[in-house]
Amino acid sequence: MMKMHVGVNVTDVDKSIEFYKKVFNAEPVKVKTDYAKFLLDDPALNFTLNLKKQVSGNQVGHFGFQLENQEEVIQHKNRLEKLGFFAREEMDVTCCYATQDKFWVTDPDGNEWEFFYTKGDAETMKTESTCSAAKPAKVEVKTSSSCCS
Repeated sequence: MMKMHVGVNVTDVDKSIEFYKKVFNAEPVKVKTDYAKFLLDDPALNFTLNLKKQVSGNQVGHFGFQLENQEEVIQHKNRLEKLGFFAREEMDVTCCYATQDKFWVTDPDGNEWEFFYTKGDAETMKTESTCSAAKPAKVEVKTSSSCCS
């Protein structure tokens, strides 16, 4: 089995561990003062946090989890909201040449995470005003709505 590896630069390892423990619903397998590693089976992911003095913006468009159905989207949204996250919901939007149900959360360093279900293909990149590349000012545990940036 192949696992995807994602390494994210963070400015506060402890804050980021707390965020990702809740998002992944899992504990890290390794924690150091400047590093943490999560090894997930579902999704198959080797995810690391790497301490840097400064992180300048979001170096990727966004990260995401593609889910099997709308019920899973709602289940993860409800789970994260119960843990204190504000999840911005975007249901039945056209984005990234697809019709999707989704929500977003943002980590302490501004990395955006999308949980989404693709309902079908669409002929346009985006049609909804909520599906834009504009990002709000950095706010901890807030959501943003950037689509396919």
